[in-house]
Amino acid sequence: MAMINTNGRFEQAPKLSSELKLIPRWSVALAALAFVGVQYLWWVVIPAYRHHPGPPVGIRFYFALTWSALAALYMLMIGYVSKDAPRRHMSAQIWMVVCFVMPAGVGSVLYFLLRQPIVSSCPACGTAIQNDYHFCPQCACQVSAACGNCYRSARPTDLFCVHCGHDLASDSMPERVRTSLS
Repeated sequence: MAMINTNGRFEQAPKLSSELKLIPRWSVALAALAFVGVQYLWWVVIPAYRHHPGPPVGIRFYFALTWSALAALYMLMIGYVSKDAPRRHMSAQIWMVVCFVMPAGVGSVLYFLLRQPIVSSCPACGTAIQNDYHFCPQCACQVSAACGNCYRSARPTDLFCVHCGHDLASDSMPERVRTSLS
């Protein structure tokens, strides 16, 4: 499914399967270990130290399953952050510690609220640039569609700039930008 981003480029919407591929195997192994460990805690360790009848089996099953799933998701989230942060030119180590140390998933929420956009590279010089840039800051290569008058984002289907009314057909957009948009 194609979509137009904020600077007028056509991009593929990120699919869940491509995002799941970011989770490393060590994180999946830790998640499985955490799931089994919490199950062991709920079904073996806690009943051994109980001196009175416990809650019904249904309640024990519910709590064992939910706490195990949360522990597994916690480990998967740390693995995801370890691979996603470098794509965004952020420190993976710092964000992994934040996600691990902050209780109740607050670190993960902070990560998703504060993460930077994915960084791409300039086709001319290879400099790392944010996807919302219209021109490379190092070589001034035009990397996305923009109005030639006000230099704001323009969609490839627009005939006139929605911000200033400039005729976009009269702009001399480079051929490589035009072909990457269609």
